[in-house]
Amino acid sequence: MSETQLLSDILNDSPCAELLRLRNREIIVLFLYETFYKHREPVAYDSLKMRLSDYLSSINLEKDEENDINVFDSYDEKAYKYIQKWTDKGFLRNYQEESGEVFYELSSYSSKVIDWLLSLKKDEFVGTESKFMNLYGQIKELVEFTNEDPEERIRMLEQKKMEIEHQIQSLRAGESAMVYEDYQVLPRFRDITRTAKELLSDFKEVEDNFKSITKSIYQKHAEGDVSKGDILGYTFDALDKLQQSSQGKSFYAFWDFLMTPSMQDAWDNMVDDLYHSIDPSQIRQEDMFLKNMKQYLYNSGKKVYQANDKMAEKLSRIICENNNSQSAASKRVIQDIQSVLLQLASQNIKPDVSLELETIPEISMPIERKLTLEKTDDVNYNNVIEIASADIAEAEHADKLFVSHGVDRSILKQRIHDSLKRRKQVSLSDVVEESGGLEKGLAELFGYISVIRGFRHTINADRTQTIPFNSELKKSIVIPEIIILK
Repeated sequence: MSETQLLSDILNDSPCAELLRLRNREIIVLFLYETFYKHREPVAYDSLKMRLSDYLSSINLEKDEENDINVFDSYDEKAYKYIQKWTDKGFLRNYQEESGEVFYELSSYSSKVIDWLLSLKKDEFVGTESKFMNLYGQIKELVEFTNEDPEERIRMLEQKKMEIEHQIQSLRAGESAMVYEDYQVLPRFRDITRTAKELLSDFKEVEDNFKSITKSIYQKHAEGDVSKGDILGYTFDALDKLQQSSQGKSFYAFWDFLMTPSMQDAWDNMVDDLYHSIDPSQIRQEDMFLKNMKQYLYNSGKKVYQANDKMAEKLSRIICENNNSQSAASKRVIQDIQSVLLQLASQNIKPDVSLELETIPEISMPIERKLTLEKTDDVNYNNVIEIASADIAEAEHADKLFVSHGVDRSILKQRIHDSLKRRKQVSLSDVVEESGGLEKGLAELFGYISVIRGFRHTINADRTQTIPFNSELKKSIVIPEIIILK
């Protein structure tokens, strides 16, 4: 395929190009960026719908003919339509957790669009030196590791050894170590961050490949005239082709690297050293991505393996399917329905179909008051209630019917402030001890825990604190260690 034809196909068929063609692309891209790209976390459907509804209300969006949204729709209805359209067009992906809750995340297409748009931003300066040195280093590495001549490889290694020895001798002789200047540091740092973000999109593409194999398994099973052996053979061939491809080999090699404990520790140490060596004033907020990159990559890689597991589960159900469990006629009808639905799905058509039940649901609400026109009988009390001779104040345990005291949260908050004046951090048990203990029992302790939300604090589940709450009965409670920070 020529590059001209390739560009034509991308412009006509790619969800990336379709997203940029939309008339409301600005408000859509900004919402996707703030909701998904910025935080790199999936969002539950209910939460996504609520956020989108609030966003559309804040910008006062009335209609969007491209997405069948009109002025008479409520903002909840507009949000619902947008989510459905974005999913159908490939801007969003969804998956269902074991609990049944549906989560949404950016597709690889939307991620690439945002990556590309951010790359168009004009930097303070163009790091030509860093780009050239990066290019030079990659060419040098490629030349080295494509050379199979042992003698030539030994010569290259000896040259590296001489360069390293020269640097060591220079430092021992008292010469200053060469360090990058700001114009050399910042472009390299931002190139690393940009490459790391693009890596997440690559993970999503591998996941999409597994899902496409699963979809093909569904389609071949729906055709009905394909045997289980043929489906099993197709699956193994597709998996082998994926694993032997350059993309598959690269992913599995990287995943093994990511799961190696020694490599994880080395990565953490390198990232910490990198951020410590760079002036904090030069680091923008979006450049803190590397701090959490390992977790982002782990979550994305886990989704790839989940897609693989889902494919294996579907294949297992097909292989273990009992042909005697349903008649040939009903099986053929189900396969025909599946085949039609798959054909519609390949054309991005969602059929407006539903099931209508002939039975009326029976609702039983035994405690609910019945609707009736009959008047209720009046109840007449003939006996006069006598006044008790004893005083209620003399009754045993009567004081427990009333709240004799409450917990003043402002006092608890002041106690914490007083403790933090003397030190940078303090544990909850120290605050309680310095205040003379819990005068009002567990209610006062729960009051402290409620007040702590307004302070910076950490909770260490691996360590515990024992706090007495009833000195007379020698009762105490064990809670996780809570440290309050100034």
